[in-house]
Amino acid sequence: MEIVGNMGQMEEHFAAELAAVRPGLSAAYRAALPGARAAVLGRLWRSLLYEPLPGVAPSPAGGQGAADPASASPPGGWGQAVVVLADGRRLVGRARLPYDLGGEQALWLDGRTWTHPAGLLAALGLPGSDRLVHDLDNSVASLALSRASAAARPHPAPTTPEDHEQSVVDGHPYHPCCRNRPGVSVAEQLAYMPEHRPVVALDLVAVPAAECLVSGPWPASLVDGDRLLLPVHPWQTRHVLTELGLRPYATGAIPARPLMAVRTLAPLDGGPHLKTAFSTRMTSDVRDISPGSVRDCVMLSDLLTDLSARLGGRPRVARYLAGAAAAVKGEFSADLSAMLREPTSALAPGGVTVLPVAAVTREMAGEDSAEWLAAFARPALADALGLLTLGAALEAHGQNLLIVLDARGRPSRLIYRDLADVRLSPDRLARNGIEVPPVSARLLTDDPRVLHAKLYGSLVGTTFGSLISLFCEGDRAAESRLWEVVAAAAREAFDALPDGPDVRTDRDALFGPSITVKAHLATQLEGALPGDTWTRLPNPLH
Repeated sequence: MEIVGNMGQMEEHFAAELAAVRPGLSAAYRAALPGARAAVLGRLWRSLLYEPLPGVAPSPAGGQGAADPASASPPGGWGQAVVVLADGRRLVGRARLPYDLGGEQALWLDGRTWTHPAGLLAALGLPGSDRLVHDLDNSVASLALSRASAAARPHPAPTTPEDHEQSVVDGHPYHPCCRNRPGVSVAEQLAYMPEHRPVVALDLVAVPAAECLVSGPWPASLVDGDRLLLPVHPWQTRHVLTELGLRPYATGAIPARPLMAVRTLAPLDGGPHLKTAFSTRMTSDVRDISPGSVRDCVMLSDLLTDLSARLGGRPRVARYLAGAAAAVKGEFSADLSAMLREPTSALAPGGVTVLPVAAVTREMAGEDSAEWLAAFARPALADALGLLTLGAALEAHGQNLLIVLDARGRPSRLIYRDLADVRLSPDRLARNGIEVPPVSARLLTDDPRVLHAKLYGSLVGTTFGSLISLFCEGDRAAESRLWEVVAAAAREAFDALPDGPDVRTDRDALFGPSITVKAHLATQLEGALPGDTWTRLPNPLH
């Protein structure tokens, strides 16, 4: 077989930059490239198996590629799956479940071996995939840089919430563009990205207060006379503010540590977390801050805090304290906005361990992963399903959901943050005597399918799926036992809720034959409809 896989134009570009700015990392970067290719190829293969994609024939297996013993087979006796393209070509690889983690060393397209995801996607020729080919190339190179940096430094155990945030090296467990950062150079990644453990000094820009959209009380420390001082990421200062004709009021004014979200940072002085605009695509979305998000942030915080209070204060909500968007050429600008959020230190007592679900390691669960998962699943499902019954569907994935660990290292309670992707049901809120705040229309829906996709797609499809795959390492019997732990926690949560049509609808959907999750690859194709694209996956709780 011919081996094809050396597409990596971005790999060489990164290597040249790295040799100039951090030559000591060059060898580690080269060593990390094969693993980074395999990691992104695994995510791509998952998308090809399970997402509705143009140019791919519908699978008779209901979303998973069909087995085909007559096709060229992966080595090592694996089970295999086959994706048939619309033009009749066949792509063969290892069979995998939707929640499986881990990479793929190679896939086989009509007998040719492909090891680089960008090269494979280019060869597939899916309609609208030209930009995505470059994004996958960027994702591989950036992931290799992240892994090289992590491998080259000492590995002390994380002790602070920021340490845990910055311990996440690989990004989204299922997104092929897990480390895609177009427009961010190697030097900038080393200086700004959380997995490289930097301290980032934020700039301040002075803007007329009268020309700003403001939510909540803007702090006096960020006011100069009749002007607001907006925290601005230095990348934004360099690449965006100059195009807007603006200059900083102060440079490097607030030293802070970047969290998983990159553009949200924790000041070293322990003040509110600062969410800044970083107007380039990372993973899949442009990380600016829309005026609608600024307008909604405090209202959403108030609503979710009130809903949480009805559930005994669970989950704890990381509230937005204030937000501001400056006017540029007469319109509030997503490129010149900032929001202030309660710091993690204010949400949990001193001395406890707080970390995002995405930072959980297999070692944390110890010898009894079932006990650890049950301790997490009970509050996660009770809190999330309770809020859903009241009228709020959380996007409870591994970045938004934080765990507070007890003295034994077991989950004791949860914190939820980043509210812009919550969905609210006006009818459910009204049935519970709750007034709907005047938030953006995109946040409102009474369609239970949308509410279930938002919550179940993130909590089951991403959070529980990735944890169970992490803990079991491919042991299907062990996975089945852990999925039963989750199912038992869900039944317990539903039994504690007052019976009614909404709860019955939610229960039927959670235990139905399939769940709706985000289609990470399909939504990145040129010509895809704005917003999220979805796909149906077999439900491990069915």
